[in-house]
This record gives sequence, C-alpha cells and structure tokens, in this order.
Amino acid sequence: MREKRGYIRLIDGEGGRATSRLVEDVFVRRFKNELLSPLGDAAVADFRGGRIAFTTDAFVVEPRAFPGGDIGKLAVCGTVNDLSAAGARPLMLSAAFVLEEGFNKAELDRYAESMARAAEEADVPIACGDTKVVHRGKADGVFIATSGIGELAVNPAPTASLISPGDIIAVSGNIAQHAAAIVALRESLHAEPPIESDCAPLWGMVEGALAAVPEIHAMRDPTRGGLGGVLTELAAQSKKRFVIDEREIPISAQVSNLCELYGYDPLFMACEGRMVFIFPERFKDELVEAVGAHRYGRDVAVIGRVEVGEGVVMETRAGGRRMLVEPEGAPLPRIC
Repeated sequence: MREKRGYIRLIDGEGGRATSRLVEDVFVRRFKNELLSPLGDAAVADFRGGRIAFTTDAFVVEPRAFPGGDIGKLAVCGTVNDLSAAGARPLMLSAAFVLEEGFNKAELDRYAESMARAAEEADVPIACGDTKVVHRGKADGVFIATSGIGELAVNPAPTASLISPGDIIAVSGNIAQHAAAIVALRESLHAEPPIESDCAPLWGMVEGALAAVPEIHAMRDPTRGGLGGVLTELAAQSKKRFVIDEREIPISAQVSNLCELYGYDPLFMACEGRMVFIFPERFKDELVEAVGAHRYGRDVAVIGRVEVGEGVVMETRAGGRRMLVEPEGAPLPRIC
C-alpha cells in the first residue's frame, strides 16, 4: 500500500476520497491561500469594487461523444455550471486544447461547434485559448481545459459556511444521467429510448432561483462523485448533519435499472446538468416554482434537511437509516 501511494492512479482523479486526499496532500498543502481554502466550485474574490468568481476545469471523457453531448459541450457546461454554483453570472471563458498528432480535424471541428453552441446558449463568449500538439500516442486524441470568470449576482456568495440547521436540500432533476449514458455506451447497451446525458448549461435556471430566493445558502453541481459526493463534502465543510430521504431522490427508471444491473450506486454517479440547492425551509415553494419553471429543472425535488450533528444520514425506502459514506473513488474513470 505504501508503494502504491507513491504513484498516481486512475482512482485519484475520479472524485472520491482518493481525489480529496491527493488535492489536500499535494495541491492545498503547496498552494494554500484564502481564495483556495474554501475548496468550492469556484474561487470568489473582491475586484475593483465588485465581486468575481473564477474557476478552471479539464475534460478527458471517454468516449468523447455520447448521447446528449460530447467533450466540447461538456467543457463549456462544466465551467458555466461551476460559476453558477458560486452564484456568478458567467462573463467569459477560455479554452485550451491538447491535441494528439494524427487526430481527425473534422472531429475536432465538431467539438468546437458543440462548444460554440453551448456558449451561445449560456450567453458567454469564449474569449481566449491555447492549442498544443503532442506526439502520436501521447494524448488519446484531445483533452480540453477551460476556465471562466463570472460576476457575483448575490452577496454573500453561496458557500458551505452559510448552511444552517433548519435548511432544506433540493436537487434540480434526475440524478446519475451523465454517468449512466457513458456506461450504456461503453457497454453497448441498446436502451429505448437511449439514456442521454443531462449535460447542460445551468446559469439561466440558477439565475431564476436566485431571483426568487436570494438567501440560497449553498449550491453545488454534482459532477465527479455525484449527489452523494457533494452531500458528504458539504456536510463535512459545514459541520452539519444532512438527513436525506431516499424515496424523494429523483432518478429515472432506465438509470435505476442500469445501476441495478451493474451494481452501481446512483448516488455516487456523475451528473453534468444538475444543481443542488441548500436554503431556508421558508423559501421551499418559491425555489421549487422557480427551478421547476426552467426546462432543466422540471424534475426538481426536495430531498432532505439540515440538522445539528455531523455526516449524511439516509432514510431508506425500507424504513431504516444508514450513514452515507463517500467511496474511495468513483466507479467510472474518465467520466468528464
């Protein structure tokens, strides 16, 4: 085990406890500062009389195209959604491409077109970028890294430190759709209709939620590690107990059946077009109405509450309770 910890493994990049350890042991230890320490989806800072959010992400999904999207759309949506989770209106994005010698230019053009369409929907320009080419066999086709700057639309910005007992927890739609779409494609499963990724830019939905409920305490998009990963992370950061009702968690029958077939826990499977909201219970109707009015929030559901204590407790369909424990790593490498 000591020998293995001296090398990077696939599991170290998949959003579970292994990823958290890597980030803490290497990056946070070396880069520690007040902007980084909250470890949110984006850094928030004062800038020339205003407040901005800044985020960056990299995309290595395999396969590169999937029902509901591709690596290009994913790159834009992932960065837009990280800014949105910080309560920030996206202002501009950057995009960097690492290309492998011999990669098909027509395929690259399709991904660029997907990025352009997603950026247009999100009403945000791709303002700058970079391109590098490496030797054949050194990059698996194409990797994309994006960064984004946004303007805070609320003050204070949503953050785990604002989460309070009495808050409730909602998710904007069916979970695990993105991961399930990737699994179905990798395993050549022919579902009817095909399982589609939920990949989508969420600022429009989040903007409506913030207008209806300015006191949203925390938001997070459940990508690597899924809904369960986000809940365990936020519970630990806020030092509060989350109590989740399994019966209220929205999940499609197709995804549920796929997870049962392969033994996956949908709670820890990635989404790419969902947002988790934590907010005071008195705003329940307003938030559900605002999110539900948007096409990406039609399946919004209130799934739990915040209490005094620690950890995440799930009230099961069978009537019992179990602690939700983040796995060592997500079951699917290269999911985003």
